[in-house]
Amino acid sequence: MFSTQRRRTVPENDAFIVHEHDAYPRGSRPLRSRERAARQRRGIERIDRTRPSHGRASDARLAVRYHPVGPSPQGRTRRERSMLPYFNTSGPCIPGEHYMLPPERRLEHVLELIEGRRFFTLHAGRQTGKTTSAMWLADHLEASGRWHALWVDLETARETPDVTEAMTAILAAFERALAFRHPQRPRPEADERAAMLSTPKSALLAYLTHLAGRSPLPLVLLLDEADGLVGEAMVSFLTQLRHGYIERSKVPFPASVVLVGQRQVRDYALHEEDRKALTWLGTTSPFNITAEATTLGPFSEAEVGELLQQHTTTTAQRFLPEAIDRIWELGRGHPWLTNALADQIVRRDVKDRAVEITAEHVEAAKETIILERRTHIDSLVARLREDRVRRILAPMLAGGSVEGGTLDDDFAYVLGLGLVRLERGHWVIANPIYREVVPRALTFARQGQIYLEPSAFVRPDGSLDLPRLMADWQVFWREDGHLAAEGFGYREAGPHLMLMAFLQRVINGGGKIQREYGLGRRALDLAVEWRGQRHAIEVKIRRGTVTEERALDQVTDYLDRLGLEEGWLVMFDLRSTASWAERLTMREVEHRGKRVHVVGC
Repeated sequence: MFSTQRRRTVPENDAFIVHEHDAYPRGSRPLRSRERAARQRRGIERIDRTRPSHGRASDARLAVRYHPVGPSPQGRTRRERSMLPYFNTSGPCIPGEHYMLPPERRLEHVLELIEGRRFFTLHAGRQTGKTTSAMWLADHLEASGRWHALWVDLETARETPDVTEAMTAILAAFERALAFRHPQRPRPEADERAAMLSTPKSALLAYLTHLAGRSPLPLVLLLDEADGLVGEAMVSFLTQLRHGYIERSKVPFPASVVLVGQRQVRDYALHEEDRKALTWLGTTSPFNITAEATTLGPFSEAEVGELLQQHTTTTAQRFLPEAIDRIWELGRGHPWLTNALADQIVRRDVKDRAVEITAEHVEAAKETIILERRTHIDSLVARLREDRVRRILAPMLAGGSVEGGTLDDDFAYVLGLGLVRLERGHWVIANPIYREVVPRALTFARQGQIYLEPSAFVRPDGSLDLPRLMADWQVFWREDGHLAAEGFGYREAGPHLMLMAFLQRVINGGGKIQREYGLGRRALDLAVEWRGQRHAIEVKIRRGTVTEERALDQVTDYLDRLGLEEGWLVMFDLRSTASWAERLTMREVEHRGKRVHVVGC
């Protein structure tokens, strides 16, 4: 996780101090949050940058003095001490500053692979603790006395297809990492680096050979944001690593390389031209020396409770069991979602530490996070535009099956992003928050174009007039909705998305919609909650003559699960030969002791 907030001038009581005569040498910049966090994890809290006492004003050299500090809050202002620790939603976790679980719990297999001197990927969805884990690994391996380890952030080379520019950025990232975290380590001089970069397609190979050859211990590299490389630069990056791996029995090279990112290495080459350039590296992976791909799992239910208990221990503010259960249910242990829900509650919604946190507080926090489209949610929405994601999620929304040409790699890609998971052998959306975000994001723009007055569907007693709502929906579907549904990028789920957009436009006035969908379900289930009432709606596409009987069985099963006696079945007839008079129907049937309103569209 990392912060995208604009950087500010660092005050004197921040992570490092800039003295009166300090100046950054030409070409340098303030420390990035990850670099600063790495120093803090290693016990380096401040850096005094002062000129040597004999230096002249024109002397650009700076003397750096490191001031190690312990985990205590000494040197911080009273306000800073009162704010720590807190639930982290941006950047890597720092012990003492953030509530956090021990990273090593999720890294046992990773450590085994490093011990085996493997090259592999550590991949997981966005903001799941990858950087925190990589930084902990570097510290842990260094502390063992058996390895030299270096964590390097390659983000500055992101989306840079030119090999020369990318390799220049990558070597500069290595230089920054060494200068700030291992200044005593030998590394190539400036003229040596320039010579390496004169042949950029071997620059990284030469640089790493130099580092490994001068390291007294086996060298482990943890390369963060490695999957941000693109085009020829990505091809060259992987090729040079492979070349060094093959020759490492005779030529010095790092003992283990961990590529950290959101994707497995086989998914790095997303464009056909890149895949062609990498065919010689292997048929199943563009980086066929990797031992395997490993990922970071979510928090367990017990770990979610453990994390929340840290806040209670620090502040005495208690999360009720029902609130802990609801945070687990909504986020399914996703690190960012868990922290974001807790942070929204205790830092914004319930600042009074004497007030206990309830499930209602959690529900309100969830809605705020979705509506404000926090950074993580916005990143998720951006993924929905990718074809590989659409090929999986579109049929999932409609309850159908993926097309025959969909590759297993597409499932692996979406699974690696953390968008889906396997539940009892079935592919489902990873957690209830994502399950709600996906359709709401896809229909957000459309909602604003639906002209209606939500209050028109509220009876004098405050209840929802669902019969009138469905009648108006049929009119809208005939006049505008069926055409607009074809404009969705998720075309096969267009009718379902259009109905959800229409309902959301109304329900925003005082209720909420819970959605259940997944591959092979053959239906979309909607539970509309409105001021203490629940309404069940099942959505299906008419296929053949047996559809309605099966649909009635499904909707009555859904009603049984919800404990309701009455529900709605919305059936879309997409046959081009059917007239609107045939399609637009509304009737009531009794099925297995339940009352079902069948709405034809």
